Amino acid sequence: MFFASDNSGPVAPQVLDALARANEGHAMGYGDDPLSQQVAEDLRALFEAPEAAVYLVPTGTAANALSLACLCPPYATVFCSPAAHIHEDECNAPEFYTGGAKLTLVGDSDRMTPEALRASIAGEETRGVHGPLRGPVSITQLTERGNVYSMEELRALTGVAKEFGLPVHLDGARFANAAVKLGVTPAEMSWKAGVDICVFGGTKNGLMGVEAVLIFDPAARSSSGAVAQNRLAAEFELRRKRGALLFSKHRYLAAQMAAYLEGDLWRDLAGRANARCDQLVQGLKGLDVTLRTEQHANLLFFDLPRRVHRELHAAGAVYSMWDSLDGPDDSIATARLVCDWSLPPEAVSEFTDLLARSL
Repeated sequence: MFFASDNSGPVAPQVLDALARANEGHAMGYGDDPLSQQVAEDLRALFEAPEAAVYLVPTGTAANALSLACLCPPYATVFCSPAAHIHEDECNAPEFYTGGAKLTLVGDSDRMTPEALRASIAGEETRGVHGPLRGPVSITQLTERGNVYSMEELRALTGVAKEFGLPVHLDGARFANAAVKLGVTPAEMSWKAGVDICVFGGTKNGLMGVEAVLIFDPAARSSSGAVAQNRLAAEFELRRKRGALLFSKHRYLAAQMAAYLEGDLWRDLAGRANARCDQLVQGLKGLDVTLRTEQHANLLFFDLPRRVHRELHAAGAVYSMWDSLDGPDDSIATARLVCDWSLPPEAVSEFTDLLARSL
């Protein structure tokens, strides 16, 4: 009954096999190996973006911070949700890598609305040199509270950004889960919806540790071993190196992504995680449980009395509390359940049966 995080799940066996194969013999470093170049081509094909620049980095924070640094000068601001990972969980990495750019929090929910975004953007560039310039809009799909933006909602947000001539960054740490939930292609949920730089996450979905960044810009591609001529791509390459995030043994990042792409493993793993969450929701129906997540994919936020939370933890259920366990038995506390690709159906049934008995 392990629901703590999809970061805590095991690496898919296909990925370990790919790493073992990549470990044979010698290969050029820093992404100049054939496997890294093939993975970039495969990602362009998956996203239907033959001219996109493609880069692999080891963490989601690196992917987000480097992407935003390319889009936002230090005297501008990034518009994002108050629950965005770049605001709550990245230790000011976006501010650090941008050289001090501000984050402007839009609305009071994990999902921005077009109206709130438009008002926030319009409120900047009104104080001359005393305030920040308008910068990129950062959207998290799916959100840190487990909600999936519909395609209509996503296009509405990018539409507002384009009204002001602003670029859009998509934090896709759980990109696969959202795409599977919506039944859309990666292209439909990225550049076709108005996204300029997209993070295609893998670490939360069965990889050991790699994220892909795709820059959707005509002629953004660079030749092997040379810095790109396109400004965004060139800047990303230089910032990745300067930030100590360019792996010398790059083939081990590429091997993971190659396995992820082969046979649409990324979609299969996300589908398993989403299915377990669907099973969880079905099991919670009819119980006295308040779900806070409205449009789930593979994670849920929910409310229970602290007595019940304590009993579940004591019985071996592992999940994250968003409020303290300390307090009166009948007081309510919010917690989070996350389903990863490896979670067996029996663990979900065991949890919901235990919860039913406790309630």
